[in-house]
Amino acid sequence: MISLEPVAAPGAPLARRNPVAKLTAALVFSFILVATLDPVAPAIAVAVELAVLPLFGVRLRVLARRALPLLLSAAGILVTLVLFAAERSGRVLVEAGPVVVTSGVLLTALGLVLRMFAVALPGVIVFATTDATDLADALIQNAKAPARFAIGALAAFRLVPLLGQEWQMISMARRARGVEAGRSPLGKLRLFVSTAFTLLVGAIRRGTRLAVAMDARGFDAGTPRTVARRQSFTAADALLVVAAGALAAVALTVSILLGTFRPLLG
Repeated sequence: MISLEPVAAPGAPLARRNPVAKLTAALVFSFILVATLDPVAPAIAVAVELAVLPLFGVRLRVLARRALPLLLSAAGILVTLVLFAAERSGRVLVEAGPVVVTSGVLLTALGLVLRMFAVALPGVIVFATTDATDLADALIQNAKAPARFAIGALAAFRLVPLLGQEWQMISMARRARGVEAGRSPLGKLRLFVSTAFTLLVGAIRRGTRLAVAMDARGFDAGTPRTVARRQSFTAADALLVVAAGALAAVALTVSILLGTFRPLLG
């Protein structure tokens, strides 16, 4: 079952920060790292993210469970580059028929995998420590986002866990009707695509009904809306954003310096 509820310890110092501040810090920390393909900067960034994890009150096992799709993506990147890389520079490490693995290919794959983790992990940490309602309130009050957008995003966020339940229901219903893939990989792929399409159709229908219901309740009105819970943006929240930008800049600077002096050291 998909779970998106916050899992941070209540007393963690960074988990208590404003949701907009945490989201902005994650975006700043991630986007600066997109400027380089060198694995040094994202490696430093991942090390920093894991180092500050206790300050967010998130256990490493919980983070690993929520970041499981990233591990699958990393394996896909590695396999794709090993099999289809156009440029195979460096020393040949493995050669088995058409499959040629070189040090250059592995270095490129390592850089892409580390950058993916460095960019995605801050978002995983933010949503693991933030209540969706608090985030919507903070977007409206602090980021001045339209209430229609913020509340619509909140509703969609709340509906995400239903996707896992619906997938199980569709699979069980088809199994009860004798629709099985057996041991055929092609049959499993065909059944997966069919189930995913059925899930997509159901999600679109539910989203349409939700939009109509929200409009009927006045969520599309142009009058200003009130908020029940105040979300304050303090100096500590601003310091979190500045610190995220500074750490990302340090990681990028170290990567550039190592890239400059690497030919001299080599």
